[in-house]
Amino acid sequence: LARTMLENASPLVFQRAKERDVTPEEEDDLVSDPIDDREVFDLVRCINDPEHPLTLEQLNVVEELRVQVNDAESKVDVAFTPTIPHCSMATLIGLSIRVKLLRALPARFKVDVHITPGTHASEHAVNKQLADKERVAAALENSHLLQVVNQCLSPSC
Repeated sequence: LARTMLENASPLVFQRAKERDVTPEEEDDLVSDPIDDREVFDLVRCINDPEHPLTLEQLNVVEELRVQVNDAESKVDVAFTPTIPHCSMATLIGLSIRVKLLRALPARFKVDVHITPGTHASEHAVNKQLADKERVAAALENSHLLQVVNQCLSPSC
């Protein structure tokens, strides 16, 4: 995307959360430990924004308090907040979060990625797209779109 076409040319940048201390139990492969909110947040916090050389955490698009995991029921819920109410990248950001979680979590998890209520003008339409497995699969068959998603997922922190 051309830098002259940025929708939010000067976004606010937020401080990153401190790294989580890993417990000896978490490092022990013989101990079964449930996946929790922080573990999922750590998976999505370093996703790159499609428009800026910043992570979703640095832009406050993802926050730990908007990640909810129920390991017993194999459910993950992630709400994300676009930086501006008319962000045209909202679907791409949501798709990147969904793909990251589908690649990283055990297949037993049902992943729900959606916009934080009341933070985007097209919230309902974007959420409908992100919840539709066929639309997500079709989007990922588009080689250009998959390349952009993979760029967002390339390690940055």
